[in-house]
Amino acid sequence: MAVFFILMFSLILSSSYAAVQDFCVADYRAPSGPAGYSCRRPETVTVNDFVYSGLGVAGNTSNIFRAANTPASAAEFPGVNGLGISMSRVDLAAGGVVPLHIHPGANEVLLVAQGTLVAGFISSDRNTVYLKTINSGDIMVFPQGLLHFQVNVGNATPVLAFASYSSPRPGLQIVDYALFQSNFPTQLIARTTFLGIPEISRLKAVFGSTN
Repeated sequence: MAVFFILMFSLILSSSYAAVQDFCVADYRAPSGPAGYSCRRPETVTVNDFVYSGLGVAGNTSNIFRAANTPASAAEFPGVNGLGISMSRVDLAAGGVVPLHIHPGANEVLLVAQGTLVAGFISSDRNTVYLKTINSGDIMVFPQGLLHFQVNVGNATPVLAFASYSSPRPGLQIVDYALFQSNFPTQLIARTTFLGIPEISRLKAVFGSTN
């Protein structure tokens, strides 16, 4: 009887091991869903699916924020699909700012590679602001779903930082775009934010809303 149980236990272990999937390289030809992209067949996967060179190039900071975010999420980097991780490169020119935003699907760890930032996030329970000046070599964590921001305070020095996320699809929603680039009616923005209609109209013109 003991031998029978040992054999059965070994069979279960070997079956479980066989069922393990090492990776799930994204199949961009198939539709994606809440769980991510479908997996490519292993025989079609190459080493290039696990290497991404996009973060070696500086982003274009010639915009209103003087900032650029270059993502390496599952949509750009097929090898991270299903692994629970992703990254991005953050470039801020002098005076640049990453405005208030959230990542609804991930925690973030930001590593400053060059320059000086004032960075912070706002807690959801007491609206406490956690604010810190961080320099090259420093890291700061931003909990999932909380409003956070970064501002280049290094005078004429550009900032280079790298963000790591706890999801291959962290998501991104920027407050300015959500309010002033969407079809959110001006009257309702005024009622819900207490901003004046002239200022809302000005910001909608800045951010390109057609509403």
